[in-house]
Amino acid sequence: MKSSILLLKTLLLSTSRRNIYKYSKDKKNRGKIVGTIVGGFFLFLLLAALCIFTCIGYAYSGQIDSVPVMNALTVSLIALVFTFFKTNGYLFGFKEYDALMSLPFKPETVAGCKFLYMYIKSLPWYLGLSISMLIGYGIFARPAIYIYPLWIVLSLFLPLIPMLIASFFGFLIMRISSGFKKTNLVQVMLSFILIIFAFSLRFIIEDMIRNNKVEATMNMLSGATDNAAGIYLPAKWFADAITKSDLLGVVLLIFVSALLFALIFHFVGRTYGRINSAIKSHSAARNYKLGHLKKRNVTASVAFKEYRRMMGSTAYTVNGAMGEILALILGIVTLFISFDGIISMITRGAVTESSLLRPAIPFVVYFFIGMAATTSMSPSLEGKNFWIIKSLPLDMKTVVKGKMLFNLYLTLPFSLFATICMCISARTPLVEAALYIILSLVLCCFSTAWGCVCGIKHIKLAWENEIEVIKQGAAVTLYILPNMFVCMGLWVLSVFLGTILSHLLVALIFIIIYGLLALLSYVRSLALSKRM
Repeated sequence: MKSSILLLKTLLLSTSRRNIYKYSKDKKNRGKIVGTIVGGFFLFLLLAALCIFTCIGYAYSGQIDSVPVMNALTVSLIALVFTFFKTNGYLFGFKEYDALMSLPFKPETVAGCKFLYMYIKSLPWYLGLSISMLIGYGIFARPAIYIYPLWIVLSLFLPLIPMLIASFFGFLIMRISSGFKKTNLVQVMLSFILIIFAFSLRFIIEDMIRNNKVEATMNMLSGATDNAAGIYLPAKWFADAITKSDLLGVVLLIFVSALLFALIFHFVGRTYGRINSAIKSHSAARNYKLGHLKKRNVTASVAFKEYRRMMGSTAYTVNGAMGEILALILGIVTLFISFDGIISMITRGAVTESSLLRPAIPFVVYFFIGMAATTSMSPSLEGKNFWIIKSLPLDMKTVVKGKMLFNLYLTLPFSLFATICMCISARTPLVEAALYIILSLVLCCFSTAWGCVCGIKHIKLAWENEIEVIKQGAAVTLYILPNMFVCMGLWVLSVFLGTILSHLLVALIFIIIYGLLALLSYVRSLALSKRM
């Protein structure tokens, strides 16, 4: 137990933002930490508001007693999904594996401590969600005073069981697929399904509000959560402990969490070393035959290497290609639902001249295509292998060009397809449609170059796992936030300009503006490459 605590403490201290802020002399690193804390605080406020409004909905429908069950199920579901996608990065193939395994720690101790590290890093978000629900529940249900500390204590254990289950299934997948190259296909498909469902949820909620289905839906949801609690027992234990002051529920939730942790990591520890070794050195097929070797120029080779890097990472694939998949779906949908029909759905049936909205087509497509740029992630993803690139007889400009070429390979086909489909659905004149296609391609070039500027300027090579630079990196944040907000503003601006100017002229203006921005970003990225 002492060795486990020592290892966990060391892992936490080595990545502590407080320690980095306290001892780092780099002002940029300290500024990034402050920015991350401020951004996290605003996200927490948004999350708290969402939870409290949910409680208001339950109170409005007279179902406030179902809030504890809903809280338990929500925390458990989020913990299950996010842990399943993070298991690969936290438990397997992590950066300091060789150093840890050379120390006098048992494999199950290392695996268990890595799990607890992942749990502690995620716990503030789960606690934030649960405590926000507690605030809403306290306002409307007015429970006894002792319920508040009991809720908070049990919230520490709520995510444990789903996280353990997700980690175990992640372990089984890695155990089965560790001898193969393609290990992330199932996780990628599940991620796409989950995110597409999240996008569709907005329209479901709007339909509920528009057709006065809120109360009926809340009653149905209350019954569904009660039924789910009968299947998922930890949610029932939590709800019984809160609503019925059931001591048995408290004991069962804590005891089962501890027992499941001990059993799973005792089992995982038996093959933990072999799985990590297999991940680090894929076994070669016995029937391998040397085939035709393709010749590529250096830039294309870097782009192909980036493609292989993406295909080997679930997180990279999901975050880097999700926008393209959504753009593909958008293009297909517009072929089956007319442009007028889509506008009617968005405007809730209000009379709108659809031809006035045609100038926004390239920016609607870019909202998805520009959602993420691989160039904002790829420089940091080199990580500990960056010295290999530096040791090769390659100009860093060539490396940067290769990374930009891969992003263009990824974005251009999807952007072209979605724009053409929307132009066909909107019955756009041929010349106007051609300009929209050119504008979409220019926007892809800008996204690629601007992402590269962010990726190089805020490169982070010392990361614990790739999630830190793919989802939480300063480069990705700096790229996404202004890019998306500006894009939404351009929807409105393009439509407004289309009412006073020719649509062809509007398209030409934006082609020139974004062409210059793309060129400036490209030049800037090549200049920054000299400092890499």
